[in-house]
Amino acid sequence: MSAPLDRLDWEGWEALIRANGITLDRPRGSTHPAFPEIVYPIDYGYVNGTTSGDAQEVDVFVGTAPPGSTAHGLVAAIVTADRRKGDREVKLLWNCTPAEIYVVNGFINFDRTLMEGTLVMRRAMRGLW
Repeated sequence: MSAPLDRLDWEGWEALIRANGITLDRPRGSTHPAFPEIVYPIDYGYVNGTTSGDAQEVDVFVGTAPPGSTAHGLVAAIVTADRRKGDREVKLLWNCTPAEIYVVNGFINFDRTLMEGTLVMRRAMRGLW
């Protein structure tokens, strides 16, 4: 399911997440295992049974949007360039409210000498409020 973000298969990824599930290995408030100064602002993990460009599972930020809300499901993705690892990958945003989307974007882009990302919304942000 790798594709340029302008052709990201949103429905396919959403179906895969629902079928395979998500493993949360870095809950909100936890620190990065190699960089303890990095604290995760929302739950973070991976989509089970997937492989990303870094040979690890596809990463996913998991928010708190309630079922039935417009922010429930796969709402966005962020393409990252990690300067420490020298790689690029796509991280998904699942059940993230607009405020959580802003937090993830700020988290990824906090120190662009280390990592930066480009946020791609599935639908217009205005529709999630």
